[in-house]
Amino acid sequence: MRNLDLTALRSFVAVVDAGGVTRAAGFLNLTQSAVSMQIKRLEELLGIDVLDRSARRVAPTAAGEQLLSYARRMLALNDEVFGRLTHDAFEGEIVLGVPHDIVYPVIPGVLKQFHASFPRMKVNLISSFTLKLLDEFARGECDVILTTEDQTGPDGETLAELPMVWVGAPGGSAWKQRPLRLAYEQNCLFRAGAQAALDRAGIPWEMAVDSGNTRAIEAVVSADLAVHSMLLGCESQYMERVPHGGLLPELPGKRINLYIGQALKGPAVAALADLIRSGYAARLASRAA
Repeated sequence: MRNLDLTALRSFVAVVDAGGVTRAAGFLNLTQSAVSMQIKRLEELLGIDVLDRSARRVAPTAAGEQLLSYARRMLALNDEVFGRLTHDAFEGEIVLGVPHDIVYPVIPGVLKQFHASFPRMKVNLISSFTLKLLDEFARGECDVILTTEDQTGPDGETLAELPMVWVGAPGGSAWKQRPLRLAYEQNCLFRAGAQAALDRAGIPWEMAVDSGNTRAIEAVVSADLAVHSMLLGCESQYMERVPHGGLLPELPGKRINLYIGQALKGPAVAALADLIRSGYAARLASRAA
């Protein structure tokens, strides 16, 4: 009697959905070699090649496409059995990556609503830079990420397009100084755009602080020692929009994009993504009102 290995089938589906072994391994929390061994075992059992490895992006062979249809149904039935007959449905962890400057104001409400619906699911919130989050997502280390970008990647979805604004200390005057003192993290995508805008406007500038620590930037700006730029509506309580009246250049806007790991696109991940979409939709609606 020959039986298909559901673990191997799950790895096969993950590799197809993720477009490669490396990313699938991250989603499955396995090593690349473990995933590769499971695919090899599946191919040896069936006596066919299920993956076409000749292209840059791994894709199923003709036989693999047929197997994929069966595999999805078998895994869905397996998951349904566990969901109905155990009390551990929707247990586990989702890794959510969000740039630190857009954690507020939407994400806290999203996390609260998600916990109410999925109390057994843990959301591991990673706050980092967009470039790092995109890299971690590509390796399968994040299930869902938000980014702030000029454009939207092929797997992304734009939730909002917001203007960038200059921010400083409440009632501060650092924005009037020349050269204009700037405070940015070393890997901040907003930094180059602000510097280029100042150069085009002929306004001299210098870096007051060049740090990888968000708190250090916030402390310098809130002390009225430098200015910073953020997406409109994302300012912290220690900063406010600079009332420069046109004395500082306008800044290019950014898109807030959503990326969802396809290999783990289950009910809980889909629900979290929907809450994020709804959070930004409500935010935009309140701004328009």
